[in-house]
Amino acid sequence: MSSSDPKNRPFEERVNNAVHEAANRLDRESEKLIAYLNDEVVPAIREHSSRGLRIASEKLAQFAEFMDQQPKGPPDETKR
Repeated sequence: MSSSDPKNRPFEERVNNAVHEAANRLDRESEKLIAYLNDEVVPAIREHSSRGLRIASEKLAQFAEFMDQQPKGPPDETKR
């Protein structure tokens, strides 16, 4: 009963073909997405994360220096 005209094919066959085509397209698009993530997104995240860690390290070093310069001992209660 299958003919070259898609409208003459049984409903189930048309649905199966549509689902099959959609699944194939999803596979192709998924491969593109994974390649994009691996090639573009992951390196960018690594670069920005490394930069952020370096900045945080510098700020912590500055804070440690500030703490070292503060007077030692408990605060003077008589100055309140």
